[in-house]
Amino acid sequence: MSPGSPQIPVGLFAKAPELIAESLASKETYPDGPATGMRMLTFYISYASRHLSASRMRGLEKAKKLLAARMERMLKEQGQQAA
Repeated sequence: MSPGSPQIPVGLFAKAPELIAESLASKETYPDGPATGMRMLTFYISYASRHLSASRMRGLEKAKKLLAARMERMLKEQGQQAA
């Protein structure tokens, strides 16, 4: 991995959906913003889905929704600050 690459904490995708979304939206994990975290989560869901239980998939989909909601809030806040 290159020095500027984001570092996903080990075992992140095995945690609670709220913790996954929080970590993927944090500037420490993804300095470029939560969109990068969303891409990583989508990639993980796509490639790991056949090996995951239905309950784990539901948790990951919930994390995806939470992260999307957080991204939407951030965009609204940025729009209000620019006005």
